[in-house]
Amino acid sequence: MAKWYTQYANVYDYDMSSVDDDIIEKIGSQIKLFSSSDPVVSIVVIAYNEEKKLLACLWSLAKQQCHLPMELIVVNNNSTDRTESLLKRLGVTYYNELKQGPGFARQCGLDQARGNFMLCVDGDTMYPPNYAETHMKVLDRPGVSATFSLWSFLPLAGQSRTFFWFYEGLRDIYLNLQYIKRPELCVRGMVFSFKTDFGREVGFRTDIKRGEDGSMALGLKHYGKLRFIRSKKARALTGQNTLGADGSLAKSFLVRLRKAIRSLSGLFSGKKHYQDEDSNKIQ
Repeated sequence: MAKWYTQYANVYDYDMSSVDDDIIEKIGSQIKLFSSSDPVVSIVVIAYNEEKKLLACLWSLAKQQCHLPMELIVVNNNSTDRTESLLKRLGVTYYNELKQGPGFARQCGLDQARGNFMLCVDGDTMYPPNYAETHMKVLDRPGVSATFSLWSFLPLAGQSRTFFWFYEGLRDIYLNLQYIKRPELCVRGMVFSFKTDFGREVGFRTDIKRGEDGSMALGLKHYGKLRFIRSKKARALTGQNTLGADGSLAKSFLVRLRKAIRSLSGLFSGKKHYQDEDSNKIQ
């Protein structure tokens, strides 16, 4: 039985010129059928130089099975590749954000969102067909301000799936422990949703290079609970950009393991404020 992402993976990390025009037209047609003139849910994708991965992402989003009317918005964050050309070919609604950084991009999307709920999406990530529906069932409950879920990495040719199973299993255990007192630290922008009005009250930080998602989650705790969705129906599949930052997969695993061990003592106490590192500030 084919996995839910099989057809999307066929165009993931491929040069746009090598993808059949028929496939692009098909995806464009599905996106047009997907978009509502009166959305309840706004799916906001941020993309910076994602021409090779964005098509797979948008295809997976266009196939979402949700009972609520949705809109799809893409924020092109000052890309220098053919990201904007792809968006034009697909006919998707998009906005250009010229200020560089995920905080600027997500805030642009939040400013344009028309739905009562906003799902944050990264352009290099693919989503299972019930992703939006699974988030909405939890987010629409009274007393909930935001939801977040888990993610897996797409193995490259020749890589061991067993390694990722082990790596992700340990990471998920750690996230479950962290969720007890510091749920905001578990949030990743690619698997994050919140009630739009609350999000506008908090706003995304644009003065930091990374962490705009966790900062938003921290602010949203004042309006309701952050709910952790562990269902496979909301487990996204993403590339290995964050892993590659530390070199090899083995080195990445060791770096994260040491960091997790050092922070174990802090898992059992809540925190209302986090000190910004100078290296993470945008001057």
